[in-house]
Amino acid sequence: MKFVAKTLYGLEKVLYQELIELGASDVQAVNRAVIFSGDLELLYRVNYCVRTALSVLMPVSDFRIRSKEDLYKGGSKIEWDKFLDIDDTFSIVPVINSPHFGHTGYPGLILKDAIADYFRKKTGRRPSVDTNDPTVLINLHISTDLVTISIDSSVIPLFKRGYRQEQTAAPLNEVLAAGILLLSGWNSSATLIDPMCGSGTIPIEAGLIACKIPPGKFRQFFGFQRWKNFDEELFIKIKHESESLIRQSPARIFGSDISEEALQHTRTNVSRAGLDEFISLQTSDFKELNAYDENGFVFLNPPYGQRLQPDETDELYSMIGSTLKHNFQGNTAWLITSNKDSLKHVGLKPKEKHTLFNGALECILLKYEMYQGTKKQSKL
Repeated sequence: MKFVAKTLYGLEKVLYQELIELGASDVQAVNRAVIFSGDLELLYRVNYCVRTALSVLMPVSDFRIRSKEDLYKGGSKIEWDKFLDIDDTFSIVPVINSPHFGHTGYPGLILKDAIADYFRKKTGRRPSVDTNDPTVLINLHISTDLVTISIDSSVIPLFKRGYRQEQTAAPLNEVLAAGILLLSGWNSSATLIDPMCGSGTIPIEAGLIACKIPPGKFRQFFGFQRWKNFDEELFIKIKHESESLIRQSPARIFGSDISEEALQHTRTNVSRAGLDEFISLQTSDFKELNAYDENGFVFLNPPYGQRLQPDETDELYSMIGSTLKHNFQGNTAWLITSNKDSLKHVGLKPKEKHTLFNGALECILLKYEMYQGTKKQSKL
């Protein structure tokens, strides 16, 4: 079967590699998604174990249209009773970019009618729509004249791991945090510090990676558990296999923040994730910190411009650059921000740049290598 794993812009290559490692075949990265092939066992495993996917869709039909009538005809040809019973409920999520429709919600209504009429013709009855808690969530994607209709196997987005009980303002998306860690080349054994950890997303995702804890371990529900062909024994087997790989963390992971309130949120979330033993937390100003050892990794997600005045932001970024230069020699630093104007105040030349999105907010991820002494001396 063909599947589509959706992700954030910039994480396609990371997700591609994850899917290969999980056993996917025919893997192809596209914009904000990765297409792959596999069976139901792989579908369950990807939902439970993948770190950088937002959701996993199972396409059930694709066709081209010239009018709204073509959408109705194409939707009516799908054997909906393979996925739904009369007493089930469904909901449709339309993602529309097509000149055939002026209102993005209208195609969803057309597909709803096609599904209802399919069942009426066969049984005289029809399943009901439930937008809050449907048995089956249907994704309708129309790009110009190409229609793809899929069943959402995740339903609740996969970034909602289940461990976050408390959060600060504008928390980092869990999928984005995991993606940054996997992009960085951090090998799960090097010392890691997040000195502006907020509610702790980066240290927690690092702890899950280091301990090989599947991110689905804390979730109570996946959409495929309501499917007609759900194999509970197979899913239990996958969970046991995945959790049998859990280990002690080989890395030292540190989180700190100048806000004690933020640290309280982090402590709650770290405990929920079962990582108290592996993540050390302290209240501290970043400029007062020093590297714990050489060859460590520093991850920074400073407050964005929306939460600070311009002068405060420039001063903050200047402090970040100075502290990295003087206190973290020998370490590799990664900084993500949406405030591109303030980056010049860091005063360091980045080794790499990546464009990523935190929700709808475009961000830039930069890598800084903090050499011992000068760069020339470090190569001798």
